[in-house]
Parts: sequence; structure tokens; C-alpha cells
Amino acid sequence: MVGVCRGGPVNIDLNAATEAGVLVSYAPGRNAQAAAEFAIALMLAAMRRITRGDADLHKGIWRGDLYSYEKTGIEVCGSTIGLIGYGAIGKVVAKILIAMGARVIVFDPFTDKGLMAADGVESVELDYLLKNSKVVSLHARLTPDSKHILNVDNMKLLPEGAVIVNSARGGLMDYTPLPNLLRSGRIGALALDVYDIEPPPSDWPLLGIENVVLAPHLAGATKQTAWRAANIIGDEIKLFLEGKTPQYVANKEVLSTLSLGK
Repeated sequence: MVGVCRGGPVNIDLNAATEAGVLVSYAPGRNAQAAAEFAIALMLAAMRRITRGDADLHKGIWRGDLYSYEKTGIEVCGSTIGLIGYGAIGKVVAKILIAMGARVIVFDPFTDKGLMAADGVESVELDYLLKNSKVVSLHARLTPDSKHILNVDNMKLLPEGAVIVNSARGGLMDYTPLPNLLRSGRIGALALDVYDIEPPPSDWPLLGIENVVLAPHLAGATKQTAWRAANIIGDEIKLFLEGKTPQYVANKEVLSTLSLGK
């Protein structure tokens, strides 16, 4: 057995493991709380101009124009916030936002609408979400179908001054139109923890734009994430050593070759 302390079986040749009769287990959800909290932090930093105020104060500027009506931020409470993707991380983000008083709408064609309704969120189509969300936060997996799910064409649907947050995968967005949209105010702010190229090059067009909040792919990095992953894989190994089937098997085909109970 091989245990991977990640949310998926990364850096493992699953075909080779299966051919060799080696079970591969992983640790889903290990960083869901960490990543969700970080997404909320990015959202608040962008909505309330926190990083701009911090940068100004380090330069000796007190408030600048941030107290003017045109520049002041918006509140989560009472805002419609759209989530693209409703997996483990998206669910925690929604729970936090609802507790803060937001209306949460979600586009995720793979999640049961009844389950979303039970969580207090509304399942909607993507175009509706983009047209009606003051903030759009990405929480989808990157697949061929989801690549550039937010793009030059559908960004036009966003309300004037909308905020975009991406702490999921860089490939979910087309970054090309964003410099012009941000400088013109068409997009109010952008907050990122992921990029199409990591790290972004020194001449990346979004660097240095005032209303852009950037982090170096840190959303899942907490002490609790590491502890949680180790505990999950420890439990998986314990089950395997006891002759039982681990919960999170990446190559289920190999189970038929092993004598494991439930």
C-alpha cells in the first residue's frame, strides 16, 4: 500500500501501481477548512481594500482616498455571492458566507440541487450567477470542460465593479482581459492565490495593479492541514494492516486482487 498525504494521488503512477497490485490511498478534504478560510480572507481583502490600505500606510499615507464613497468597499452581509463549484471547499465557503449574512448562489452541475437547497444555497446556471453576483469565487476542479470557465466572453456579464476571487486552479480563468477590466473599473477587484503559470513572471500584466490582491498559492497551507492529512493516511494504513478496506482508494481495480474485508 502507498498512502499519499494530498487531496488526490499526485506524483503516483496509478497504472503501474495497479499492475503491481499496490493499493494507493489519499487524503481528501484535508485542506478544505484551510482553503475555505483563505478564500474568505482574499474576498474580504479585495472587497474592503485591506491590502491597499496596508500598502498606503507603509508609505506613510493615512487613508488616502479610501474613505471616499467611490473607493470605499462593500460588505459581505446582504451581498449576492456566486460560487463556481460546490465540492468540499465550496461547501465550507458557503457555510461561512451564509453565517455572515450573504445570499449564496452556486453553479455546479455535478451536485444534487436538493443537497444544495438543504445547505441554504441556490443552484443556478452559470450565466445567471455571473449576471447577479457582486462577488464570484471559483472552487471547481480543473478539467478540459472547466478550463477558462471564466473568460473574455462571459466576464462581460458581471455587474459593474464585481469582485473575482480564484483560490482553486489558475486554468479556470482567462487572465488576458483582466488588466484592462481592472484599470477601467469594470471589474472592481481581483484576488488570486493561483495562476496559469506559477510563479507568475516578473512582467506579468496583473502585477502592480492597485485593485489586485495576490498570494503565492498558500490557501491550503496550515498546521492543521498537515495534521489532518497525516491522521487520514494513518487511519488508512491501520485499516489496511487490519485486513480491512481503506476508505479513500484511488485505484479500486486493485481491490479484487487483495483479500480485504470491510
